Amino acid sequence: MYEAFYGLKSRPFQLTPDPHYYFESLTHRKALSYLGYGLAQGEGFIVITGDVGAGKTTLVGHLMATIDKARLTAANIVTTKLDGEDVVRVAANNFGFDTDGMDKAQLLGAFETFLNSEARAGRRCLLIVDESQNLEPSALEELRMLSNFQLGGEALLQIFLLGQPEFRDMLQNSDRLEQLRQRVIAHHHLDPMEAAEVEPYITHRLSKSGWSGRPKITSDVFKLIYSETNGVPRKINSLMSRVLLMGSVEKVELIDQALIGRVLADLNGDKVEIAEPENLSEEQLAEKSPLWKKPSKVSTEEPVQSDPMPTSHIDEKQEAVSLKVADTEVAKTISEEPIQKNISEVAPGSLEPSDKGVSKRVDVISKRLSLLESRMNEQEENMHRVLTMLVNWVESDVRSKESYINAGRAA
Repeated sequence: MYEAFYGLKSRPFQLTPDPHYYFESLTHRKALSYLGYGLAQGEGFIVITGDVGAGKTTLVGHLMATIDKARLTAANIVTTKLDGEDVVRVAANNFGFDTDGMDKAQLLGAFETFLNSEARAGRRCLLIVDESQNLEPSALEELRMLSNFQLGGEALLQIFLLGQPEFRDMLQNSDRLEQLRQRVIAHHHLDPMEAAEVEPYITHRLSKSGWSGRPKITSDVFKLIYSETNGVPRKINSLMSRVLLMGSVEKVELIDQALIGRVLADLNGDKVEIAEPENLSEEQLAEKSPLWKKPSKVSTEEPVQSDPMPTSHIDEKQEAVSLKVADTEVAKTISEEPIQKNISEVAPGSLEPSDKGVSKRVDVISKRLSLLESRMNEQEENMHRVLTMLVNWVESDVRSKESYINAGRAA
């Protein structure tokens, strides 16, 4: 939906791993170096761990897209709770040979035959096991046994293990996995991206989708996105997808912190409603929003317009005094609403984003500005009424004087 509105060729922030969008952050560059080193060694285990959404699968997919498939046969499996025999059977099926009706001994024999045939054809074999934290220790031990197959002193199978941080802990602390630990030739943990990498990451993925500058993105957005996602690529993708979707629905051309705030409010289920002061008590308003302060009372009463004074009782001194009093009343009406105070009550620090409160603050500021505008309009109407009264009073006085003068001339 949003890709059509913004003229993109594809969805840049889809959650499915896609090597086309691979972005080489500092931590991914290090991991890729370890993978390259492991491939050059041609044996043992390489372990890549990272939090959910850190980009492990995308990293390996990018690596596989760069290898010479004529020299390397690779199989990729995503594990659930597999035992020893199951993991061998699943690996065999992903390498493309049939294991139906085989018992474990026959399965291992067929696996060794396949690896030997590949080696004689000049191809090495690589098994990539994703979500390795789901494997039973017995399944990991069976994978170690598969890595023992050799031909002419050369290992026939190399294995990449990708997993979440708990897999790293299990591998380091389990007594049952000592022999596997000795076969690990490289291990890298993928960290989240740094704050300075968020902007190039987002613009990189947009550019890969044919981004031509629509929508524009304000620079302060990236800091807010980092604070909400902690630099985890999948979290960034999820948030940016929602941002672009809301942007296309609202037909906006600029992604700013206000739009991010509305998306975060939607994701968190936060609906901030600031009612008028007369509908809620001060305590209720304070509970709904810590930014709310009880406003000063604004007079909405109409100025009382008295009958014009008799012309005979008006002299220049009295007229000057009357105008001064009226002018003082206008100034008093305007000054009763401390506009500057209301604005200053929203401290700059309170506008800084927090984990969950930024959307509330954006909505509160919007409501406060609308309320302030309404009050200023009321003040303008009050002033207009007072000035109208003064004009009418002066014009009436002038007409009375003219009538008096004309009457005297006629006499």
